Amino acid sequence: MSKTENSKLTSRTEGRDLILEREFDAPRELVFEAFSKAEHLKKWWSPEGWSTPVCETDFRPGGTWRYCMKCTDESQEEYGMESWGKAVYQEIIEPEKIVQIDSFTDSEGNIAEEMPSTKMTINFIEQDGKTKLISRSEYASAESLQAVLDMGVLEGVTETWGKLANVVEELKSR
Repeated sequence: MSKTENSKLTSRTEGRDLILEREFDAPRELVFEAFSKAEHLKKWWSPEGWSTPVCETDFRPGGTWRYCMKCTDESQEEYGMESWGKAVYQEIIEPEKIVQIDSFTDSEGNIAEEMPSTKMTINFIEQDGKTKLISRSEYASAESLQAVLDMGVLEGVTETWGKLANVVEELKSR
């Protein structure tokens, strides 16, 4: 298990699964809300130096979440690059769990078959007014998992969940 300084993110792999955990200083209803509404996802679903200019959700089993992340940092080699994705919600138990199939797509929403998709199970566990978030991403193969690790998924999630913590703080203060 590894832990990144200042991020509170822990990660481990089990076969073809990537398990990520982090505690948030907020009730799980608020953390769950940040995952379930486009207005919140748009603020945090991208690493540092990226934005989410497209974020559309139909938050229900069978519904989809379509998004585009765009590099807005001129100092990054990827400046101007877009990364499109789509999740299809399989199961939602409010405020405990979200199961979705997440895939890379083109701008039209067509799944990029050459890129790895994942079945992602996100659990929201209440612990003394805080929320332990556990994300388990199951890939088709160990090679698919390695491909996303090589793409920098751990760094990206660390930064993204850092932005999530800020959004959750905003939600606490309303």
